[in-house]
Amino acid sequence: MSQDRSLQGIALCALAYAFLGLQDAAIKWLVADYSVFTILFWRSLVVVAACVIAGRMGLLRRAWCSLSRRLLIVRGLLSLLAWLLYYTAARDLTLAEMTTLYFSAPIMVTLLAALILKERATSRGQWVSLIIGFIGVVIACRPSHRVDPLPIALTLAAALCWAFTYIQLRQVDLTTSVLEQMLITNVVFVICMAVTLPWTHTPSPTPAWLGMLAAGCVGGIGQFLLFASFRRATATLLAPFEYTGLVWAFLLSSLIWGASMDVSLIISAVLIAVSGTLAMLSARRPVSQGVVGAECAVTQPLYPAAADVQPVGGAEGAGVEAALEPESVKHRR
Repeated sequence: MSQDRSLQGIALCALAYAFLGLQDAAIKWLVADYSVFTILFWRSLVVVAACVIAGRMGLLRRAWCSLSRRLLIVRGLLSLLAWLLYYTAARDLTLAEMTTLYFSAPIMVTLLAALILKERATSRGQWVSLIIGFIGVVIACRPSHRVDPLPIALTLAAALCWAFTYIQLRQVDLTTSVLEQMLITNVVFVICMAVTLPWTHTPSPTPAWLGMLAAGCVGGIGQFLLFASFRRATATLLAPFEYTGLVWAFLLSSLIWGASMDVSLIISAVLIAVSGTLAMLSARRPVSQGVVGAECAVTQPLYPAAADVQPVGGAEGAGVEAALEPESVKHRR
């Protein structure tokens, strides 16, 4: 039974990163013609609506009274900056390049944990993983092949912002549920983007508008599946499967845009994946509660108590109406 649940968790994790990859592909397609601010507004509005439908008024009250509300608002602003940088760079980078550079965030987390949390890399494996990851990032940047380094700089800056948000997750109160975190973060997105719309809005025909809503839907499904996967399998078991996001990025980049499989980029992606997995295996203590691709910590319960659950559709069958059990995590970044 335990093995079956672990296999389900692995399958859900891989599927989650497929949906998250589709979200990135949809937004990359849209940013060629439409404002990043407009796209993120509609994408985030969909996630807010989904959270409110799932949590009802009780969720709104708990989010407003959350002990971590101010921290999550600050974290939401930093996450928003990361998204804006990331999708601005999407105009000039392939989906595979974007995703490979994005997965450098865990390497930055290790360095930031040493600077901010005073958590030092204590094993030879951690130092080796950092060196491997750094080499992978340098190969992915390919400075000698780029005329304009700005898109790469934007993506790395986005990864650095995400690394800071992973560090901030260490300070989120454990009683703050996943839905509360997602709601607060995306409300910050919606408010900030709404303020900018008078200056940044680009008129969007119905197909483009529907594409923005679809990006929010597939991104929300990806988050949902990611959290469900961590209910069925340990974080340590799922850690290597986070890097299926790189596989999906390469496949989507090739299928949608006809991008060729760049050998150097494939090598860099493999090195970064090996680096992250090796760091997880050799770590003696967690450096963060974050998960690549997650907008919030997954050690908290989805709902704070079973009494507060309002089953939506068949959600209870997917295992999200009970609380997510906290677990000891060594790879969460």
